[in-house]
Amino acid sequence: MTPAGPAGSVSGEGFTDATLRQTAHLSVGGDSLQIRISNDFGTTPLVIGAATVSPGSAAEDPDPDKLRDVTFDGAASVTIPAGAEWVSDPVQLSVEGNSDLTVSMYLPGPTGPASVHSLGRATSYLAAGDATSSTAESYGALDTSRYFLEGIDTATKALGSVVFFGDSITDGFASTVDANLRYPDQVADRLMRRPEARQCGVLNAGISGNRVLEDAGTAGVSALSRFEDDVIDQTGVRTVVLLEGINDIGRTAGALEPESLIAVYRQFIERAHDHGIRVVGATLTPYGGAGYYTDEGEQDRQAVNFWIRTSGEFDAVVDFDAVVRDPRDRSRLQTRFDPGDHLHPNDAGYAAMASAINLQEICRR
Repeated sequence: MTPAGPAGSVSGEGFTDATLRQTAHLSVGGDSLQIRISNDFGTTPLVIGAATVSPGSAAEDPDPDKLRDVTFDGAASVTIPAGAEWVSDPVQLSVEGNSDLTVSMYLPGPTGPASVHSLGRATSYLAAGDATSSTAESYGALDTSRYFLEGIDTATKALGSVVFFGDSITDGFASTVDANLRYPDQVADRLMRRPEARQCGVLNAGISGNRVLEDAGTAGVSALSRFEDDVIDQTGVRTVVLLEGINDIGRTAGALEPESLIAVYRQFIERAHDHGIRVVGATLTPYGGAGYYTDEGEQDRQAVNFWIRTSGEFDAVVDFDAVVRDPRDRSRLQTRFDPGDHLHPNDAGYAAMASAINLQEICRR
């Protein structure tokens, strides 16, 4: 999650006497689940007046037989202090792997500025009053951001979870809205085709605009600062796939020393290993033609990628650069993978990236 946007934006204004209905896409299924709610960047306590979950998309009517109330320490409501997160009680509900879950939260408000994931890539909906058990006709489409909903934990037989940690490329910028075609989603599709005992849950910890070395306002605190919360403290993590640094290179127009990024990568490796988590290093993908491209920055990207490929310090490496780059110009994406901004892959590019992941490396006993 990241801080709210400016005054006048949805997240900047927050919510009063309204119900948010949002879709969470699950990787592994299970017989019960818990929802995680974030008030990390709130300025006042956040009151959840009521909450429900049901299988399926937020655009659909909830199945009355599968609609479940969510409780918090046995109560229907909870007040979450500013700067804190809350995990619900377990909800007894059978959910399928690779499926959608609808989460409805009634917000008596005023909530004040809302902790938000701006690039949700899934349509969220809003209704007046407490509509946590209402049909879809009570709601209107809001936008494609995610508010307050940090994640979903499922009780499962899977081996554990894999965190994909990164910026907008991990977040799925330019992927089709409501289609779950971000590259981690497409890795999850592959994992779910394995036998149940060899599956792993997939956690997407990408934040659009995020940087490794510096906080970036509405793009969140630096990767160095959020690594603990978004990787170490997640449930059942076995592996983290690290793809971040292109914004540091681009935003500094070539003034960045590659060694400064490499030093942080080493910190990530050490901190992950301290908790028994394997680290897969991913090469930075091409950005030739993007708005912040410079020749000096391209030299930095090549230097960082050389270290990722050859240092031997990661537990494994996935060479995304080699997968999506133009063979005639290594600074650029292949045309078939470029949606037009020359930075973010399209759905086909994300599919190519997902196919390059060695499932044995990210999901093992």
